Amino acid sequence: MKIGSYLLPNNVFVAPMAGVTDRPYRQLCKALGAGYAVSEMAASNPRLWASEKTARRLNHDGECAPVAVQLAGADPQMLAEAARYNVDRGAQIIDINMGCPAKKVCNVACGSALLRDVANVARILDEVVNAVDVPVTLKFRTGWDLSSRNAVEIARLAEASGIAALTLHGRTRACGFSGDAEYQTIRAVKSAVSIPVIANGDIDTPEKARWVLAETGADAVMIGRAAQGRPWIFRETAHFLATGVHLPAPRVDEVRALLRLHLDDHYGFYGDAGVRNARKHIIWYTRSLGGAGPFCERMNTIDDCVEQADAVDTFFAELERRSERLVYGPTLH
Repeated sequence: MKIGSYLLPNNVFVAPMAGVTDRPYRQLCKALGAGYAVSEMAASNPRLWASEKTARRLNHDGECAPVAVQLAGADPQMLAEAARYNVDRGAQIIDINMGCPAKKVCNVACGSALLRDVANVARILDEVVNAVDVPVTLKFRTGWDLSSRNAVEIARLAEASGIAALTLHGRTRACGFSGDAEYQTIRAVKSAVSIPVIANGDIDTPEKARWVLAETGADAVMIGRAAQGRPWIFRETAHFLATGVHLPAPRVDEVRALLRLHLDDHYGFYGDAGVRNARKHIIWYTRSLGGAGPFCERMNTIDDCVEQADAVDTFFAELERRSERLVYGPTLH
């Protein structure tokens, strides 16, 4: 699959997730088989560009191409300027967020709240596409609520504006992450446009990915929550789609090495502040393993990177001593 001139190695992608898909996580997922990854959403408001949080989100040092940056906002000119700002700093693809269902985002008319204002959607798409000479993509939902689904209308508008690819999460904003994803709506969007369509929502196993591709006709799948603490899902899924054969589940020693690699990169990226936002990743990696309950409780009390890493080593050493093998199933939550 291609986005603009970029030929991607496969069609299994990492979904942008606020507070999750930072540079260390994206790099790990790509190393483990993800064909493409999009950054956490970055603010389009220029007053926030100098903040430490935004600066980290725009740090792509060492990240393999294409570097894709997701922007959130509601003002067309501000989003266009943010797109230019990010391209000047290394972004090779700009993704527009019209899918985030979070209240704090929707309350300022951003994210999926934009789906209620089709005229402004059109202005945003035109302004951003015309502002930069890199591909611009759109991630959105099926509508604001079940009575106002407008995904096909938005998709046609996006294609006419010059959007290079669409990612559709198969739920309305009102649904949040509850209920089943609307794969029939993704299929309708794919039938309505000629640009690539990426299916997102509830894809948690290689078999589910194959089924969604067949059911929707989508060009690719995007995995989000199911990859939390399970970044090898990308190699598992890409391999299964290519061969029909399952890879074996990772062994304890491999997961330990991957987690430590992730943590070392994480600490290097965040410094001492990394200990707190590493907790969720460690808990996701370990929550289904023997002895995880007390270990995860302890994780929430450790405020030192070295002590945190040592605790991880001790936990996995005990698993290896018991010769346990890791077997992960769906991890949606």
